Amino acid sequence: MKNASHTLDPNARRKPRARDLGLPFPGTPGPHNAITDVAGLLVGYRTLREVREGKPVNTGVTAILPRGRDNDPKPVWAGIHALNGNGEMTGSHWIRDGGYFVGPMMITNSHSVGMAHHAATRWMIDQYADAWQRTHLWAMPVVAETYDGVLNDIDGQHVTAEDARAAIDAADTGIPEEGCVGGGTGMIAYEFKGGTGTSSRLIEVDGRTYTIGALVQANHGLRPWLKVLGVPVGQAMPGDSLHNNKEKGSIIVVLATDAPMLPHQLQRLAKRAAIGIGQAGTPGGNNSGDIFIAFSTANPMPLPQLSGSHLSMQALNDECFDPLYMAAVEAVDEAVINAMVAAEDMPTFRPPGKVCRAIDTDRLVDLVSTALNLRNSA
Repeated sequence: MKNASHTLDPNARRKPRARDLGLPFPGTPGPHNAITDVAGLLVGYRTLREVREGKPVNTGVTAILPRGRDNDPKPVWAGIHALNGNGEMTGSHWIRDGGYFVGPMMITNSHSVGMAHHAATRWMIDQYADAWQRTHLWAMPVVAETYDGVLNDIDGQHVTAEDARAAIDAADTGIPEEGCVGGGTGMIAYEFKGGTGTSSRLIEVDGRTYTIGALVQANHGLRPWLKVLGVPVGQAMPGDSLHNNKEKGSIIVVLATDAPMLPHQLQRLAKRAAIGIGQAGTPGGNNSGDIFIAFSTANPMPLPQLSGSHLSMQALNDECFDPLYMAAVEAVDEAVINAMVAAEDMPTFRPPGKVCRAIDTDRLVDLVSTALNLRNSA
């Protein structure tokens, strides 16, 4: 497959997702069971899969537009957390101090952060042209990464600013593609083929229904660690080891919600992504960049630089948060497995001659079903 920008076509051919396979993940998903269940949020991809000068290019860019293509720059209230900081997420210092970001969020490979940042900045200058020309505003896009050098010629820096802009331009509603797409194209999870995955949950608070959506770029974990719904499936599928018992990957988790939450509350929500990825077995390895962001699309308002001295925001009481935390844990866990079951086999680049196998979904379902049946009959 050559370079491709992906729109979110609900009729596109796709492999069955985890729930389609009969894996009984808990919780109530939104209509798409995806991060795009958060109203107004768009997701787009640019996927690069080809051979250049004899080397495999298996990489790309994922773009998330929290407020779609709104022409007025509005803060997206946010919080971040790093379980293990061996990675990058630009804009994180201001999210910690200011509690928000503006514009798109991008995810790509470790050596393409600059190109994605350049494209996101250009998009903001173009999209918010009126505000940018009238005042002294600056762009600090959020760009995160994971390493795809086992399956991709990462040192060739094949992602361009044009590719990153194409991902933004392709952003749409609907069910995002999963697996080997966008920034997740060349990623590995638990030594199976990994990539991009998503899921969502609906929660009711005082008679109002809110959505929490998760999107992951899953590139983490060792085979023996892998558990699905508590079943140690990795130990039962030990072949095709790629990492020689040493963690070599990372995972980026994006949590989005329409629930009104303050930045410190969103930081607390982001922390729950650590429990979410832990459901599948990872302890957060030393070489893994396990970095999480949570943001809320509620409380839209002008940028603080363009606002008055007093701001007013609505927020949920912290005492209501337990269901939201559980929803985040469940959505992240399912998103990781969705990334894996959607993926496809891919030959390795370094070392050459191996194949990173997609998880055998028939075997996966058999292992989980057998274990759960035994538990239920005990």
